[in-house]
Amino acid sequence: MRSLPYFCRGQVVRGFGRGSKDLGIPTANFPESVVDNLPADISTGIYYGWARVDNGDIHKMVMSIGWNPYYKNTKKSMETHVIHKFKEDFYGQMLSVAMVGYIRPERGFKSLDELIAAIHSDIEEAKTKLDLPEHLKLKEHNFFKTSTANQILNGHRL
Repeated sequence: MRSLPYFCRGQVVRGFGRGSKDLGIPTANFPESVVDNLPADISTGIYYGWARVDNGDIHKMVMSIGWNPYYKNTKKSMETHVIHKFKEDFYGQMLSVAMVGYIRPERGFKSLDELIAAIHSDIEEAKTKLDLPEHLKLKEHNFFKTSTANQILNGHRL
């Protein structure tokens, strides 16, 4: 995937409400405008990288891009799990992410428990890979130092 690392930013919108409720793994969802602007070579699947809410700290993250076959979504989504315990929801706040690597393709699961186990495995893989020097340096990228106001990245208005 030539487009990695890929940087994007958008306001957190309400998703399907399953991350915390069904999975115990809260996710932050990007609006359709961000999803629709993904480069063609960013295929569906699970990615890892760095995330920042508004001007807060930068944390490790995993992201699912696609239709979530277990739930049979009809709309493509980008659901980010920031690997950090937040005190409260952050709907409406600006989420900045740097997608730095790919874990696996999107796939269906026979049960909710199987899906949850796969997500936990993805989280552990992301934590390990993000400790590599080539990925750690992206945590300090200028993207995270710029203002979050009204910016779209990767070929769009800055």
